[in-house]
Amino acid sequence: MLIFTAPGQGAQKPGILEPWIADPIALDQLEMLDSAVDFDLIEAGRSWNAQEIRDTKVAQPLIFAASLVSAYAALRFDAKPAAVTGHSVGEWCASVLAGVLSATDAMTLVSARGNAMAVACEQQPTGLVAVLGGDRREVLAAAETHGLALANDNGPGQLVVGGSVDQLAQFSAYPLPKARVRSLDVAGAFHTSAMASAVAIVTEVAAGITTNDAEVPLISNRDGAAVTDGPQILDRMIDQIALPVRWDLVMDTVGSLGVTVTVETCPAGTLSGILRRAMPQLVQYRINSPADAAALATANVRNLDLKEANR
Repeated sequence: MLIFTAPGQGAQKPGILEPWIADPIALDQLEMLDSAVDFDLIEAGRSWNAQEIRDTKVAQPLIFAASLVSAYAALRFDAKPAAVTGHSVGEWCASVLAGVLSATDAMTLVSARGNAMAVACEQQPTGLVAVLGGDRREVLAAAETHGLALANDNGPGQLVVGGSVDQLAQFSAYPLPKARVRSLDVAGAFHTSAMASAVAIVTEVAAGITTNDAEVPLISNRDGAAVTDGPQILDRMIDQIALPVRWDLVMDTVGSLGVTVTVETCPAGTLSGILRRAMPQLVQYRINSPADAAALATANVRNLDLKEANR
């Protein structure tokens, strides 16, 4: 069983659209997506530097665009997913691949999401820290003691918690057995209640958006459920702005469904690394260029000929 996975914010890199701009089909798709944002999407993905594309209102549409055109390229080479999923903003790419949202409607919402989350970050100084290692219960108990909230659970030994700058400083100075705390270079406490105002804004923008039921299940960040109801998927993705990403539960579902092959969309690498540590039996493909997509034909992924997989 093959699924697509789409990465979230933080995976962006300067020049991530450069290989796709050279592909006429992908360029047409990018130009369509560019019409739904309020900045030069193509130029941002070609020449803007790391600091410029770190901006939340730029990073999220840019990642969505790169993910979507790379997924479309993979589809052209017979990589047909039986299910889709994405990490945070990656869910929005997954929703298009599942047939729930049109590409332009999804980009409109992703752009609104990025703008609203950027505003929420400006309203109060918040942030995130990663906790690597340690006992999950002990880490979460310590985070709660310092007023922090779970923002992301990437599986064993990989938690992210968020809160105010002062709370994070106090937590980071607190000794945790067998754990290491690392500050994340993000604008605010994504996927916590600090993003509640963004939920309200995106909900309003989404009021005029039409959804379809999913053609293949979307494995939800909320609880790992494989969902096909279109309106429910949209509601879940909007609510997820202020709820923790439970990638641990997504991986549980990936295991229970019997997934054997994953195709990670551009900018690929982060999710493949997490999945490799948690589920080393999976065969993984990463699509960062049209050449990567074309290699799927050689690997014959439709028939699950796994010999050429880039593990």
